[in-house]
Amino acid sequence: MNSIEVSHISKHYGSVQALRDVTLSVRKGEVFGLIGPDGSGKTTLFRILSTLLLPDEGTAVVDGYDIVSQMRAIRRRVGYMPGRFSLYQDLTVRENLEFFATLFGTTVEAGYESIKAVYAQIEPFADRKAGALSGGMKQKLALSCALIHAPSILFLDEPTTGVDPVSRKEFWDLLGTLRECGITILAATPYLDEVRRCDRVAFLHQGALLDVGTPEAVLTRHADIFNPPGIVREGTESPVSAETVIEVTHLIKAFGSFRAVDDISFTVRRGEIFGFLGANGAGKTTAMRMLTGLSQPTSGTAIVAGYDIRTQYEQVKRHIGYMSQRFSLYEDLTVAENIRLFGGIYGMSDDLIRRKTEALLRRLQFTEHQDDLVASLPLGWKQKLAFSVSIFHEPAVVFLDEPTGGVDPATRRQFWELIYEAAEGGITVFVTTHYMDEAEYCDRISIMVDGKISAMGTPGELKHRFAQPDMDHVFTYLARQAVRSSD
Repeated sequence: MNSIEVSHISKHYGSVQALRDVTLSVRKGEVFGLIGPDGSGKTTLFRILSTLLLPDEGTAVVDGYDIVSQMRAIRRRVGYMPGRFSLYQDLTVRENLEFFATLFGTTVEAGYESIKAVYAQIEPFADRKAGALSGGMKQKLALSCALIHAPSILFLDEPTTGVDPVSRKEFWDLLGTLRECGITILAATPYLDEVRRCDRVAFLHQGALLDVGTPEAVLTRHADIFNPPGIVREGTESPVSAETVIEVTHLIKAFGSFRAVDDISFTVRRGEIFGFLGANGAGKTTAMRMLTGLSQPTSGTAIVAGYDIRTQYEQVKRHIGYMSQRFSLYEDLTVAENIRLFGGIYGMSDDLIRRKTEALLRRLQFTEHQDDLVASLPLGWKQKLAFSVSIFHEPAVVFLDEPTGGVDPATRRQFWELIYEAAEGGITVFVTTHYMDEAEYCDRISIMVDGKISAMGTPGELKHRFAQPDMDHVFTYLARQAVRSSD
């Protein structure tokens, strides 16, 4: 028996075809995965099946009800957890849960058995505002809100993007418990370990359904996208020099009695690719904000690109580059306008911006697309442009904050080739990531636990020291030693 039947669904947004003639079915009680790069149509399909969008063509039946003529019945039977958790940051844990219960005409008390397995883990923090929760706790709260009305089908649109590996594993363990209760789960994910936990998966690309089958079968048939060859650094000479570009000394950041960053010290050299890892709530974002001049330390100091973060933070900002998970581009500006804007922000002269823009467009082979809006670019192009813009002014250090979150393996591999190229040019790359295969590409890695640096070394050194087969196991081993109850 099928819980979901999709028949020849198509959807356009103006001239963009988000879905084209998609047909698939999901069995009752199945964990069914949707995979594919950004822009492949996954979110559009979720929104159609949850009755938030109408298709242009085709039909779909969810739990026996038509998505157009019986949408009210469907809304009572499905739970939907979109990306970014859809929580109200200024409401407490309890207030968020009560709000979603009210939307579905129920109460927390009436729906408690439906959420008990998930909510019990965060119930001690019921009076804390959602905005103050760690990523793993937000994840559990959002799932509790989606389950409060005891749905028979659960839609999860990349619910673990930006969440550390340990919290991701715990989340999928919870999904296994829900599956045993008979709930059908349709989930999108960019993480291959999560893909392999599905019963079957559908591969969407540019709005079209390319394949359906078991995870291993689909991943094998499309290995060029999902399992590209690893990156081998060209040349035998390391570009890392003896010059120190970042020097951190007993850095502390306290919020009241809570030490988010608790006395960390380390150095990073010119041309080094330095991985800065840690579970959500470990303190790495707070540390990065201090190193980029956006936050002042409580005590200790750091020298970044030759400038003191306590007294010369404006100079620090001018001599570093920064790229966030969402690429830091202005989508309603053209390619050339974005380059000029960031060049101006970094204090470059108009003449220098003009000359370097022409050279950059040629190098990226974007000359014919310089007047295209960034919003119209493919994901890989946006990523390449955002990284190029972040180092346009030739900074000593570029900080990359989860720059490949939610991106397919082939596109991530292309991005790391850009990172290697920048490092070979003498730029120090300071990168955070939740993809442990990317951690293997770094020259050295720091892993934070409870505000402290728990381990540091090359990937090979860390795997040997902790007797683990790969960086995923090293990270999990260390992160599970955390004792902070607030995370």
